[in-house]
Amino acid sequence: MPNATADGQDVVQLAGRLSGNAVDSLPEGALAERLARARTEGRPLRVKLGIDPTAPDIHLGHAVVLRKLREFQDAGHRVVLIVGDYTARVGDPSGRSSLRPMLSEEEIQVNARTFREQASKILDPNPERLEVRHNSEWLDMPMSEVLLLLRTTTAAQLLEREDFAKRLSANEPISMLELLYPLLQAYDSVAVRADVELGGTDQKFNLLLGRDVQRAYGQPSQAILTMPILAGIDGRRKMSKSLGNQIGITDDPQEMYGKTMAIPDAVMGDYFRLLLGCEPPALDAAHAQSAKEAKQTLARELVAWLHSPAEAAAAARRFETVHIEGQAPEAIEEATFQSDDGLVHLPVVMAEEFGISRSQARRLIDEGAVTLGEEKLAAGEHDISAERAEGQVLKVGRRQFRRLRAP
Repeated sequence: MPNATADGQDVVQLAGRLSGNAVDSLPEGALAERLARARTEGRPLRVKLGIDPTAPDIHLGHAVVLRKLREFQDAGHRVVLIVGDYTARVGDPSGRSSLRPMLSEEEIQVNARTFREQASKILDPNPERLEVRHNSEWLDMPMSEVLLLLRTTTAAQLLEREDFAKRLSANEPISMLELLYPLLQAYDSVAVRADVELGGTDQKFNLLLGRDVQRAYGQPSQAILTMPILAGIDGRRKMSKSLGNQIGITDDPQEMYGKTMAIPDAVMGDYFRLLLGCEPPALDAAHAQSAKEAKQTLARELVAWLHSPAEAAAAARRFETVHIEGQAPEAIEEATFQSDDGLVHLPVVMAEEFGISRSQARRLIDEGAVTLGEEKLAAGEHDISAERAEGQVLKVGRRQFRRLRAP
């Protein structure tokens, strides 16, 4: 007969490992209880993450939660990734002071496909370990079901949300659509019978509400884990594409390495712990060199994780050449330009080659951040002759290079 005490200790230890780095593991002891119940029933845990495809690309901020999900997969459990193609039509109001703009169905579907593809860089895609669902499967429900869902929660409960409470106190409007969002997300937990749900700390209210709604539908309440919010490369604000402070998990190795080297020393420990699962090297406050070496280690390990060790080594060599020795890299990609009446419109070239908008490209030129050959382009110098452009290296910022060639 199995040793019940030993089994109990094992479950508690596993719960402790799986909740490592989490800000909240609620209620206390719930994760261990869910692990024990799943073991008794001879099945893996169903670990839920809901994502609304309001933007196409995943950055390292998302990777914090995805990495934690991978830990559950590696422990033998099943991740249920819910693509919120229905809730994306509403828009999560978390941290918002106003209603999010509505997305088209086409935008939602494109973003959802991209998110799934990129998430597979971190999650195990084995169907035994990953189940992908779309909440349009169950949320396009008859009015009788909507009314049943609404009965599970009071208006007072919903208005306790910090962002809603702030808007109320400021006499700012809150739409009924926004009030409905937390309930729709909570119902996702009912639909997939979630044992555990993960999210950022900004999702704590929604995750806890999922427990209440599951209970109202006669299901055991899920345990919840909230993960820290990763600061962007500015070191101050939440990593976000809209703020321009993100490192995308599909950024090319050189870009990923260079952006990592730009993060402030103060947040470096969070990157090591939350993304690599290890403590940062000990730093000597009196020597800047040790911080630089630690950051180089971080950059190499991140690129090796999301690309490959060979690409990480190449990115490190290129960074050293460009940023430490002040030279252009030996191998520079070529960009073919089109000319109109003998002129090349550089913002078009920059937009196509570096994935920025033309207005951003014009601004970079005007700010003196663009060099052609050995000459820095002057403000307003957006058009140059095709003869001048041919064969020259276009340098944007500190890390982006292209050699211009006529077709």
